Amino acid sequence: MRLTNAFGATGHESSRVLFGAAALGEVSQYEADSAIELLLEHGVNHIDTAASYGESELRLAPGLSQHRDRFFLATKTGERSYGAARDEIRRSLERMGVDRIDLIQLHCLVHPAEWDVAMSDDGALRAAVEARDEGLVRFIGVTGHGLTVAEMHRRSLEHFPFDSVLFPFSHVIMQDPQYAADVVRLLSICRDRNVAVQTIKGIARGPWGSTEPSAGTWYEPLTEQDDIDLAVHWVLGEQGVFLNSPGDLELLPRVIDAAARFSSRPKDAEMGALLEECRLSSLFV
Repeated sequence: MRLTNAFGATGHESSRVLFGAAALGEVSQYEADSAIELLLEHGVNHIDTAASYGESELRLAPGLSQHRDRFFLATKTGERSYGAARDEIRRSLERMGVDRIDLIQLHCLVHPAEWDVAMSDDGALRAAVEARDEGLVRFIGVTGHGLTVAEMHRRSLEHFPFDSVLFPFSHVIMQDPQYAADVVRLLSICRDRNVAVQTIKGIARGPWGSTEPSAGTWYEPLTEQDDIDLAVHWVLGEQGVFLNSPGDLELLPRVIDAAARFSSRPKDAEMGALLEECRLSSLFV
């Protein structure tokens, strides 16, 4: 996959599809190693994991021991206090067997009360900055879910010069007028400040509801290649944004395949037809 873009101001040219390593949370080492080989084969050069993604960090360690220089490596801490975040960041490095990570992210920082703690003098941001100053991490980002995340990311960027943000982005979620307006404002700020924009839930179909889960994602994903193509191409049609692959290894090659064939954003009529035919619905209310 030759589709790449500058990852904000980091100096790294990342593949437009980033590997969402939540997919490694509950798989065998063999499956994890095979996933790394797939990434290498198709030029996916950016891995995004988190301390809370089950065994993901441990499953990445063998591949990173051989190919560390091939990947921009990101992880996340969900801790809010300084001490707990400090410990978790160092534990992540130990679990992955690396001396340094490229990006540490404050994970799912959306609730105002948690935001206040994390951004305080004794909060997780202090631990991230300390790790950066010590050379354990290179850059600092912030992530989140839900319909208030874009507005909260704007607040975070006013407080601290984060290097990246991550939030849900798809045609169906952008049908929410307030969320869409918040995202447009956030994208404008990120472009002005050269902040990297990562997106998630790009191929979400909707909540599982009464449907028996048949994938490793907490939501029901699109599974047909033609449908995935439209959803992936719509996300990549937003200039400069990155798409994190979903948390299921069976879907990974389909997303990579879709991205490899991207040329332009699908027309509104095509996306409207997909919305109706697949009965897409937002994950957040």
